[in-house]
Parts: sequence; C-alpha cells; structure tokens
Amino acid sequence: MANKFWSELTHRLTPYVPGEQRHGDKIVKLNTNENPYPPSPRVLEALAAVDGGALRRYPDPESVRLRTALADQHALDVANVFVGNGSDEILGLAFMAFFTAKSAQSTSPPASLQYPELSYSFYPVYCELLDIESCVRPLRDDFSIDMDAFEDNGGGIIFPNPNAPTSLAQSAQSIEALLIRVPNTLVLVDEAYVDFGAQSMVKLVNKYPNLVVSQTFSKSRSLAGMRLGAAYANNQLIEALTRVKNSFNSYPVDAVAQQAGIASISDEAYYQQTLMKVIRTRAETKLALEARGFRVLDSAANFLFVSPADKNACALYEHLNRQGVLVRFWSSASLAQWLRISIGTDEEMQALLKAIDEAEYAI
Repeated sequence: MANKFWSELTHRLTPYVPGEQRHGDKIVKLNTNENPYPPSPRVLEALAAVDGGALRRYPDPESVRLRTALADQHALDVANVFVGNGSDEILGLAFMAFFTAKSAQSTSPPASLQYPELSYSFYPVYCELLDIESCVRPLRDDFSIDMDAFEDNGGGIIFPNPNAPTSLAQSAQSIEALLIRVPNTLVLVDEAYVDFGAQSMVKLVNKYPNLVVSQTFSKSRSLAGMRLGAAYANNQLIEALTRVKNSFNSYPVDAVAQQAGIASISDEAYYQQTLMKVIRTRAETKLALEARGFRVLDSAANFLFVSPADKNACALYEHLNRQGVLVRFWSSASLAQWLRISIGTDEEMQALLKAIDEAEYAI
C-alpha cells in the first residue's frame, strides 16, 4: 500500500523481481542461474582465515589487491579494473556514469539508451529509476540480437552476452564490428554468463574507447551469496565509475568478499572443472528436452531457454512448482510460451525430467 511519505519516483517505480527463493531438502532450484557446485576450496580456506579483529576496520575502498589479481588475469593494468558489490551494482553505477543526461549546458534532449527487446529486466528498472530515455530494439526472428539495429546516437547501448533469458551469444567479431560502427556511443557488454561458452571482450577494452565490459563472480565462480562483480574499460571510463561510486558508497566491497574473490581467481583448475561439468550437463539436458518435443535454443550460458511442445509454458511451470522444481516463467506476451531453466547437477536435471514426464510431456 502506498504511503503518503513516498516520493513521486517511489510511487511510479516497478522494481525488478528476482526468482523465487524457496529452500528445503526437496526443492530443486533451477530458477536463478546459480552454480550448482560450491566455490573453490581455496575460497572456503580464505573465509576461515579471516581475521575477526580486522573486521572492525573499513575495507580497502579501492580493492587494490583484488583489482590487481583481476588485472593480472586479463593482462591489463589495475587502472582498467573496477569492482563492486555484485555486477548489478556495477550496472547501476554505469547507468549513472554514462547513460544519464550528458551535460547541464546541453539544449537538446539526451539520446536514448538502446537495449534488446528481450534482455535483462533490470535495464528498464534502472532507466525508470534514473529517468533515462530508452529505446528497445527488436530481436531477430531466431531470438538473436540484431546488432544492425543499434544506432550511433550517443545515448549508449547495453546488452548481455550471452543474452538473458534467451541464452544466445554474439561472436566477438560481431561486437567488434558494432564498436567500430558506433564510435560516438558507449557500448556496455554485460558478460554475466560469458564463461559458459561465449567470447569475452575484456582484452579489447584499451583498443576501443567506447567499450565497457561487466562480469560477475555469481555464476561461473559460485559466489552469488558473496555479491562481487567487476568491470573492465579504459582508465578514463573506470575513473567515471569510481567517481560515481565514491559519491554513493566509498566501501562497496567488504573485506571478506575481497579475500574470497582473490582466492577464487587463484584456482583456475577448479574453476575450469566446474565449468565443464555445467556445459556437459547443459548439452545432455538439451537433448533430453528435445526428445520430449521441446524447442530449445542453443545456449552459451548456464541455463536453457525452452518452449514445451504444447507451448503452454505457464501450465508446465505451475506443475513443476507444485513438484518442488523451480524454473523461471514470465507472463509477458513475448515470453509466455517459454521457460528459463538453470543448469543444476545431473541429479537435479533428472528430477526436472522426471517431473516433466509426470506432466505427460514425453512423446
């Protein structure tokens, strides 16, 4: 119920709604794209070694050791790296830094921020919150992002790669072609799922002055509960993010998260092992669903975008929910025939298939 003390902005906001967070021994949670495997043992060791006495002090506001580890990983300078409290916070800071009105002296209205029609649903929320004009670009008939639809309008372009919820990825060549074609427009590539099969643009941030890349520790590094994200760009764009951060919250990344992030980066072998498990299970699940008559888009992410044979995704969603199998469903017209299914362990995916078969979706 609205309160008389709410601002006009609060009244008109439509907040982002995350996936259901139901817990229990019998719940198969495949609705929030979490990694089914725990983080590296080195992360747990780092957490156990945290000095309790040090927690009374503020963390390093610049997260220098964590940023240095990320810079070394990507052969960049530390000035090319920004870290925040999850990639969602980084995206919010980026919207403030790059996509709001450029100049108070400008007499023309700000250009629109462009993003795909089906994409991360936080983008329109940030636009509404920050009063940013937006322009939604339709997808191609095959659900891929139409890179040719983006214009060099100076207002900004943002898209996930791979895209969410469709799971499809753009090649590095197509993104590089866009960067060349729109030199006056900043392009933010949201790489939350890139490690599961797409090509990262991080190594090109110093080549293209209009490129920002955001990533997260939540998905491939199994640290969704820790809230840790990173952005990569040339030093001037990183300075813009830092200016906004320091005008909002000087200490967004806590000391424990910094230690966990450094430990995670140090264990590449474990990281690659869990990635391969998810990718293998994804391929097996795709084949199993197609055998049951589902349409399943190719995926470069840790989830599948699927439509059941009868296209009644809502009915299947409700059936699975009653069985304790949580998947993601949106009621909007463009998504009403589709479900997004996170990749879990082999056992969890078998539980999903069993529940689907009980709904008589097998052919």
